[in-house]
Amino acid sequence: MSVTVQNLTKIYGSQKAVDEISFQAKAGEVLGFLGPNGAGKTTTMKIVTSFIPPDEGTATVCGFDVLEEPMEVRRRIGYLPEHNPLYKDMYVREYLGFIAGLHQLRKARQRVEEMIEMTGLVLEQHKLIGALSKGYRQRVGLAQAMLHDPEVLILDEPTSGLDPNQLADIRKLIKQLGAKKTVIFSTHIMQEVKAICDRVLIINRGKIVANDSIEDLQRRIAAEAVVTVEFQKAPPQKALSAISQLKELRELGGNRFQLISGPDADLRPALFDFAVEHHIKLLELHKEVYEIDEVFQKLTR
Repeated sequence: MSVTVQNLTKIYGSQKAVDEISFQAKAGEVLGFLGPNGAGKTTTMKIVTSFIPPDEGTATVCGFDVLEEPMEVRRRIGYLPEHNPLYKDMYVREYLGFIAGLHQLRKARQRVEEMIEMTGLVLEQHKLIGALSKGYRQRVGLAQAMLHDPEVLILDEPTSGLDPNQLADIRKLIKQLGAKKTVIFSTHIMQEVKAICDRVLIINRGKIVANDSIEDLQRRIAAEAVVTVEFQKAPPQKALSAISQLKELRELGGNRFQLISGPDADLRPALFDFAVEHHIKLLELHKEVYEIDEVFQKLTR
């Protein structure tokens, strides 16, 4: 595993910001790291990147311990913090060249060119960073995080301030990077989680409350399964009510119905057979699912 965290704890005064959490992140996946404000996300990221030490527990990056071998950890991590620290009186290309020098990169100029192209900074490369919009500053931050081609990318709110077009470009880039690298991605935008993440880790009050795929989390919190169906003409309701495993039938009007069953049941095949048997065309048939923001709210309230 690229990142391994075991029983990690961080205490500020009387408050446990991180409370004995454990998780792993592997190469080739984008791990969504979610939680309300103050849940412990940023503290965890700072520990994994060797910015601050844990009080208890261990964290390793590519086999290197964050306490015992912090420089080796930092060589293998690209980090974009929530508050993007940039030298605003430097030009974009100049700044990236400076960062390349810090990493002692071979072919530094070529790598800077690649990052400028990859993050969409071609038209902005000769501007002062202080003159850029917030969205373009985020792109500069992403470019510096990826400049040394790290094995692990830790991105804290990387799409903050991006317009819809920029957002689509950066989402695509993060997804591409996640095919080869380990990406830990923190955000409050639930649509991004659904679009980008392979797995979701939810932390609340310092503890992990979920660690699974979005689909499995949606199934996990569902107390019942709901299927919505619309027929071209009115169906025989007595026969409809007799469908196996049906717990409740709700009329929505206009030949539309919702059928409620247990969480593990799926009434769609039975509804299709029902429509064929009674020679009624189906205009709509789908299973209702919890959206990721509803899952988040249920697990963190």
